Amino acid sequence: MLRIKPKAGCKWDLVSLGEVMLRLDPGEERIHTTRSFRAWEGGGEYNVARGLKRCFGMDTTIVTAFADNPVGRLIQDLIYQGGVDQSHVKWAPYDGVGRLVRNGLNFTERGFGVRAALGCADRGHTAVSQLKPGEIDWSGIFAQEGARWFHTGGIFAALSETAPCVAKEAMQAARQHGVVVSYDLNYRESLWKSIGGKKAAQKVNRELASLVDVMMGNEEDFTAALGFEVEALDENLSKLDPENYCRMMERVVAAFPGIGAVATTLRRVRSASINDWSAVCFCEGKLHRATNRENLSILDRIGGGDSFASGLIYGFLTGREPQWAVECGAAHGALAMTTPGDTTMATLPEVERVMRGISARVAR
Repeated sequence: MLRIKPKAGCKWDLVSLGEVMLRLDPGEERIHTTRSFRAWEGGGEYNVARGLKRCFGMDTTIVTAFADNPVGRLIQDLIYQGGVDQSHVKWAPYDGVGRLVRNGLNFTERGFGVRAALGCADRGHTAVSQLKPGEIDWSGIFAQEGARWFHTGGIFAALSETAPCVAKEAMQAARQHGVVVSYDLNYRESLWKSIGGKKAAQKVNRELASLVDVMMGNEEDFTAALGFEVEALDENLSKLDPENYCRMMERVVAAFPGIGAVATTLRRVRSASINDWSAVCFCEGKLHRATNRENLSILDRIGGGDSFASGLIYGFLTGREPQWAVECGAAHGALAMTTPGDTTMATLPEVERVMRGISARVAR
């Protein structure tokens, strides 16, 4: 059972640790042929904090680092719009050309029809990847300022040799101070392939899993990042089978008894523009499944899982039952994929409308 601190005495509803990159979006064009990009900010762990702030009105802060140059300041300016607190951002001196430290770039195509979404990250030697244990005052954040929930994940842990150590230090401090810890596995082959692949990812993630209260991922993450096999499709209808995930989640909880809840999005990709979309949450020995939305129209799939996570966390932070929380997460994730960029543009009333099954007729 999750024991969540009351808001009184806590400055932060959620503290997030991760990299924030500059996303460069070619819109309807291709990365390799476009002549213009639209700039957004984004990053798996940050997107959760932004969703909780921008859509759900909760108090969130991001622990990250930037190279102090105009690109870093652009990302800072974009974060201001989302409202996430930046008092725990570290600024690294810039050497003029990025030999020593730089800011991450993420070129991402949305995809359409038979053309899949495509990402090309440029994030080596970034400021946040160079964080080391002892550089962040976690006790000050969790005890003196006060926090209810801490979130990080497998993307941050894959950035460098020191990143998992920083994540572990933060997670240990959070648990010491009674802060709920969530972790999104978010396996990215591109991040792990040059440093040991799935074997290395599983070693890191399984070590950190012992410090997790709420484990999240998509339908592939639990296999790639933790090594738990799951049959995602049933033989007859080729639809995602939640019962298979229930068995897998039971094995996860048995392997890591400290985990109080396991949640995953369920996505069947019919095309880049049409997905079936749902989610499940295994909590206190019971599987809770969100409404299955077949043939969901997708404008930009990037960030859908992060928006699911923020909606799920919002449900738990506000004392709702697991079924309500997973429905909230799935609805928020569905809405986030109807707009461009990594981060949500949805409002809480819109999320509640989708949860109630109200149609998409024009609201006047």
